[in-house]
Amino acid sequence: MAQPPQLPDTPSLVADLVQQVSQLINHHQIQDPLVIGIHTGGAWLAETLAKTLDAPLGKLDISFYRDDFTQQGLNPKVNPSNLPFDINNRHIILVDDVLMTGRTIRAALNELFDYGRPASIKLATLCAINGRQLPIQADACALELQVTANQYLQLEGPEPLQLTLIERTIDESAS
Repeated sequence: MAQPPQLPDTPSLVADLVQQVSQLINHHQIQDPLVIGIHTGGAWLAETLAKTLDAPLGKLDISFYRDDFTQQGLNPKVNPSNLPFDINNRHIILVDDVLMTGRTIRAALNELFDYGRPASIKLATLCAINGRQLPIQADACALELQVTANQYLQLEGPEPLQLTLIERTIDESAS
């Protein structure tokens, strides 16, 4: 059995993401970006980015925008989104912890466009893993990783932030 990949330490990944987002902003000459994090892990990362960039912070809870909530049920901890600013014609840095299928990002984009029409949206993720189902890619990503079907990543936090690779246990009775 292959050893699971070793993850770099989380503070180093966060620092790398902050650097990539700063370079992205400079490269595209983005003025006064808004930083919006997707609940929960993306919101934790967005707080760090917003502080570093001295940018306004917003948070999205996309529970009602997911296309799979009828299959998985609604999370009992649904919180309202908090965008304390107008997003029309503003540049947004959308932040999530792990990009896998792309469905979370699609849901976040749908919700954002219900709030208005941004000038641009750039996606920043701590980690991108295989399993994409939609044509969505991060503009800034600290780590790209290949995982097996029984592995997934989870960002725990908020203090300290810790990215963990988790092995799902396969129920032998289901086969």
